[in-house]
Amino acid sequence: MSTSLARLLPLFERERARARAMVLATVVSTAGPTYTKPGAQMVIAHGGEYAGLLSGGCLEGDLSDRAGRVFETGAAELVHYDMRGPDDLLFGLGSGCEGAMDILLQRIDAGNAWLPLQRLTETWAARRPERMLFVVHSTTQPPAYPPGSGAFIDDGQAFGLDSGPGMQALRHVAAGLQRGLGSRLLPQALPGTDIFVLEQPAPLRLLLLGAGPDAQPVATLATFLGWSPTIIDHRSHYARPARFPGAEAVIDGGPQALLDLLQSDRSRPFDAAIVMSHHLATDLRYLRVLAESDVPYVGLLGPASRRDRLLSDLGSAADALRARLRAPVGLDLGAASPEAIALSIVAEIQATLAGNAHVDRLSAKPARPARESPVVDLADPVASRA
Repeated sequence: MSTSLARLLPLFERERARARAMVLATVVSTAGPTYTKPGAQMVIAHGGEYAGLLSGGCLEGDLSDRAGRVFETGAAELVHYDMRGPDDLLFGLGSGCEGAMDILLQRIDAGNAWLPLQRLTETWAARRPERMLFVVHSTTQPPAYPPGSGAFIDDGQAFGLDSGPGMQALRHVAAGLQRGLGSRLLPQALPGTDIFVLEQPAPLRLLLLGAGPDAQPVATLATFLGWSPTIIDHRSHYARPARFPGAEAVIDGGPQALLDLLQSDRSRPFDAAIVMSHHLATDLRYLRVLAESDVPYVGLLGPASRRDRLLSDLGSAADALRARLRAPVGLDLGAASPEAIALSIVAEIQATLAGNAHVDRLSAKPARPARESPVVDLADPVASRA
């Protein structure tokens, strides 16, 4: 989950409705400590307005300036930033990020059907994953594969290329790519041509089992992160869509509704579930359903004594749940308010699903060496500093 595409959508939809071109910026290579990693994106509109962050504000202004040339020429441009030492002074940015990044700028407009961003937003809205590749650099003259051209991996839909050998070559590369390796650069994937693979995961799907007032800040934080929450409650006055704007679904029906939902669509699994109805018998029924499911993360709100009672009441079904259960749910942040408790819950889900089951403080980590492995500088170093 390199970035939330949801952050880009308002600006993209506004400019597209006005039939105005935009520039899509994509991080294709990094080295050292950088704010984002390969696959992160931002959209730049005419006049310099942008959505999305690639560097936490260090480089966005400069990228907006460079986008002007892409607007004018229509040709994609690769920009290289290296802030790992005194060279940072040459940029005049003073960012202090001490990392390096290659970023591709490509124009999207009605002439290219707003691809690739149009399709990325469609699959995001449909809560499906998407995979694509595009050319970031080519030394062939003339370029057999223009930078910014590419193809979607699952069906071979191409953009930025006329039909012919170039399109077929890109589709051949796409067909041979292994799924699940993440966004990454493929140097010399074609003769003289570097290609970037973008893997956009589907939004994380979260079940909130209980729609009381304390569920609202959890849903709000999840939606802000680009996650897709579904809320279920057995109380009609709580299970109302108006209380959870941005949710994928709000369902009245309690544990039976959860069972029906999990059985009805196994092709789109849920990533996490939080049991928080504050009703002991209902929470027990939710846990029975989840014990028979494959939801990898199950959180239970309430103290350890309540957890122990519910696990005892579950009997043998508890054995299928213990390894996945986080109870009491949430990180120990000293939270007391509903909003802070929601933060601790969402933070634990993020850490666990990212593979950081035991979260360490950033301040306790030793500093990395100033210079790590070198970034693959795909751009002309002289032109990139002009």
